[in-house]
Amino acid sequence: MRLVRVAVPVPGLGLLTYRLPDGLQAPRGTRVIVPVGPRKVTGLVTHDNATPDDVPDRLRDVLEVLDDVTFLPEAVVDLALWIGDYYLAGPGEVISSAMPPKGWLRGDMTLALAEDAGEVDMRGPFELPLDDQVEDAVLALLQDKGPVLRGQVPRAVAARLRGSEVTADVVSRAVRRLLRTGKVRLQPVVTGKADAARKRRWIRPTAAASEPATQRLGARQAAACAVLVASPEGVDANVLRDQGIGSEVVRRLVALGLATVEWRAVERDPFASGSAGTSDALAAPAFLSLTPEQSATLDVLEPLLDRGFQAALLHGVTGSGKTQVYLRLARAALARNRGVLLLVPEIALTSAVASLFRRAFGERVAIQHSGLSDGERYDQWHRIRRGEVDVVIGTRSAVFAPLPDVGLIIVDEEHDTAYKQEESPRYHGRDAAVVRARDARALAVLGSATPSLETWRHASEGRYRLVQMRQRVNDRPLAEVQTIDMRDVLAAEGPEVVLSRPLREALAACVERGEQAMVLLNRRGYAPSLLCRGCGNSAECPNCAVTLTVHRRAGQVRCHYCGYTAALPTACPSCKGEFLEYTGVGTERVEQAVIEACPGARVARVDRDTMQRRGAIGQVLARFARRELDVLVGTQMIAKGHDFPQVTLVGVVSADIGLGVADFRAAERTFQLLTQVAGRAGRGEVPGAALVQTLHPHHYAIGMAARQAYDEFVAREMEYRERMRYPPWLSLINIVVRHESLATALKDATGLAEALRALADDRFGVLGPAPAPLGRLRGESRVQLFLKGRDRAAMRQATRQAISGMPSLLKRVTVDVDPLTML
Repeated sequence: MRLVRVAVPVPGLGLLTYRLPDGLQAPRGTRVIVPVGPRKVTGLVTHDNATPDDVPDRLRDVLEVLDDVTFLPEAVVDLALWIGDYYLAGPGEVISSAMPPKGWLRGDMTLALAEDAGEVDMRGPFELPLDDQVEDAVLALLQDKGPVLRGQVPRAVAARLRGSEVTADVVSRAVRRLLRTGKVRLQPVVTGKADAARKRRWIRPTAAASEPATQRLGARQAAACAVLVASPEGVDANVLRDQGIGSEVVRRLVALGLATVEWRAVERDPFASGSAGTSDALAAPAFLSLTPEQSATLDVLEPLLDRGFQAALLHGVTGSGKTQVYLRLARAALARNRGVLLLVPEIALTSAVASLFRRAFGERVAIQHSGLSDGERYDQWHRIRRGEVDVVIGTRSAVFAPLPDVGLIIVDEEHDTAYKQEESPRYHGRDAAVVRARDARALAVLGSATPSLETWRHASEGRYRLVQMRQRVNDRPLAEVQTIDMRDVLAAEGPEVVLSRPLREALAACVERGEQAMVLLNRRGYAPSLLCRGCGNSAECPNCAVTLTVHRRAGQVRCHYCGYTAALPTACPSCKGEFLEYTGVGTERVEQAVIEACPGARVARVDRDTMQRRGAIGQVLARFARRELDVLVGTQMIAKGHDFPQVTLVGVVSADIGLGVADFRAAERTFQLLTQVAGRAGRGEVPGAALVQTLHPHHYAIGMAARQAYDEFVAREMEYRERMRYPPWLSLINIVVRHESLATALKDATGLAEALRALADDRFGVLGPAPAPLGRLRGESRVQLFLKGRDRAAMRQATRQAISGMPSLLKRVTVDVDPLTML
């Protein structure tokens, strides 16, 4: 008996063991159809030679093997299993992150007549209101159509009873009665195709098509033959149709033996469609002359490609030319016949990088990120899997790209929190990249102007090679940063001021000189809250413990956590007063203020509200690069990685917006954001300036960011973290228990905390439980506890054991290993 272990995309389930029937082959990484409870689902074989000692007595068989060859490479399977173990996520959840769109076939249930579904257990009567007309319609549907997907039954029955008021609830009630009385039965099915490539009909001529006998054909058939003979490799059926040659003519030619029809896969290319957002305006010439510092950096890093697994931190100030180092390292890896994987934190950054690498290495460059359509991602993924790609560029999920023999992995802007996934599996793309490089015996290069403290500690203690670039290209100076004390501005100009006078004047002068500017505020919307001056109440989300954000242009208030929206009120819902006041500032309001300060300036806003359409951000950045825009207003999406030589001014509104968050990383994030955005200015021939508005000009994170003093900031922040026993000196696991009732959530979290303390054995501490800072989210109360210690393995094992001992918590608990947010 041969056994296999299978990961299935069902939350909470571990690996399942199945028998592999004789005659079937299912090596690691192949997809299989397996039964899970009453359903059939797609799974992935993770172990193809499981031992019978650790499996239950009653085993079920693999029903079908979908792939003739390995679908998911073993290296990716290994990485997914590591992520599942380290981040305490189900293996099927992680495998789902590694799969391309449409990689899983969907498990479903069909409704069929009992005689079509085999013998059934007749059950007693089920007391539901009778509706003989609807039941008869269901039975007639199944008689005519055969088994029908259960979700499609209500609509199909309503169509048969057109004119009657038949609701989905009525049909569902009738189906339940038919099931209980044994007249119909549910059958598990799997829907979808193992190969989801787009295919088109391709018409090819046979040898007989060019023989004289074809002259006896009708005029349309002869014309079709002439078109085909002129294209021996065949013609797309759509092209023939555009020429007036329809399906009937093609069928006649096939019947006469003059043509054959085949289905060919048609690749959906994001570079050709524009979905990749690439633009020549966004891409500098591929290989530029290196500065002495860049050459010295390359001399250190390139030899590491030949030394097995190596990890290096490339700490380079903004504008020092790290991308040119990446390009040459990639060329060196390709010369060794090894693949290159480049991760960037935001979709917005892939456009310029992909353009540059395509210019350098041609069409053997692919991209992977959620901004593409499912079809484009599917086709790009399969190009990589077939070995047609040497370089893959993408966001955090690209760490799973099926790239063979990876020799170099680059994580650009490695400090960025976007590398950490917010939903399960809550993995960190940077750390997963290092593990993949370790398994592939490859070089991992982590690049940043403001490295995370975790990475800095690895480098300072010798686990990573530290390489520094302290000079901008061509010795250009860093932007001159001026802090503006908004306490004085508000006292002089009133509480409604958004842009201080120095920033307004600087923007106007910048635009008048024909230069470009960027204005940052890391908060979208028009205002973060709507306050009634009569009763003092704020508009709050009914599902979450947060105020609703005003989106004035859309005429709405929105919750940025659960998505709740409502019309912008004209009167207070509580006291019916009409004295409503917008409090705080968002990017929409900043955009309005910039337009008022610079009449005639071409202004665009980049945030999640304006960039929802696929490819929108790439188009805006391309326009900015072509100098069709003067000022770009946005959130942190504009703060990092972009290289616009004509930007000479950066303005920061509310620089201290993140300092009030209940998080020990608040100062680090503020320093990184300000340093990064200031680095966007002065990257061309004209020196740059940054104006930073703040209510806390003397805070060390703001003052050190203004001086670009990374070493000084790290020394102070590391001392604080060590004294407070925070990461990177210790490790954390954040556990959140959810329930509609706060009392129940507290009770369950208390029981979990007691179980964890019993397992701690002085290897780690347990803090809490206590209500989370974001106490209610999506209709559920949230209670939080932390594990804190040095023994990561013991903390993970204890968490796994404690939660498994409380099965009722499985669907109401969130576990975040190495969390980046305390909320």
